[in-house]
Amino acid sequence: MGRLGVKTDYEELRNAQILENKARLASLGLQKTVAELRSIRSKPQSEKRKHNKVDYFSTPLRRSSRLKGNSSELNSCGTAPLAKRKLGLFDEGDDEDDIEKRPANAPLLRVKDGLMLRLTPEALARRCTSKDRGTLYDPYLGICCHFCRQKKLCGEEDCKRCGDSDMDQPCLGKTDCSICHSSQGVLCRGCLKVRYGEEMEDVRANKEWICPHCTEEKGINPYWICNSSLCLKKRKMAPTGIAIFRAREMGHKSVAHLLMDQLQGAVKG
Repeated sequence: MGRLGVKTDYEELRNAQILENKARLASLGLQKTVAELRSIRSKPQSEKRKHNKVDYFSTPLRRSSRLKGNSSELNSCGTAPLAKRKLGLFDEGDDEDDIEKRPANAPLLRVKDGLMLRLTPEALARRCTSKDRGTLYDPYLGICCHFCRQKKLCGEEDCKRCGDSDMDQPCLGKTDCSICHSSQGVLCRGCLKVRYGEEMEDVRANKEWICPHCTEEKGINPYWICNSSLCLKKRKMAPTGIAIFRAREMGHKSVAHLLMDQLQGAVKG
């Protein structure tokens, strides 16, 4: 309304439209529907459903058939699953402390009869496709390389351990240090050549071969260090990453020779 209480044309038009809209809603029955919805919404909500607690201690425990040893599934190498073989690792009465010292590339693996399976023909065909670091990964049968830390079966064609699952034979694709006989002296063919500049055939022929870790520890070769990420971190040094290309561009045989040259230059400088 205006100041004198007289409606303006706009207000009269607005009121007319409101009445027209109300009449249209009434003809469609929408007002009744809205009222019903409001009444439903205003009703009190039903009580929440109560859940009865289950006494799990009174029910029988479930056990995986794989852990029971009933599974016949094979892993990618065609051997028995990891958990299945672990249950039968040592025969009853065996004492792990009484086991004789063995080379690091021939760790003892004794399982009960029937748990150790041969590699499938498909796995045997793929095993030797990569000779440097191997192709088939096996978390139990594979021997871990100190540098790349890959537990793969080696790609050596005449390796009886990886090819025939003869656990009394050493792996021909992994090294063994004549001093420590530990996992620190285990290197695959690829890491041995790229990171330390040595050939696997020369290492196998040398029964007095010493791993890079022991060479550094005993000071046999000045400025020579083990350049695995584990050993470099112990020295408070950053891992080198893929440094073989830079090493070869600078005329070095391996990454170890590059680091040896840099350490020698840093000391003399």
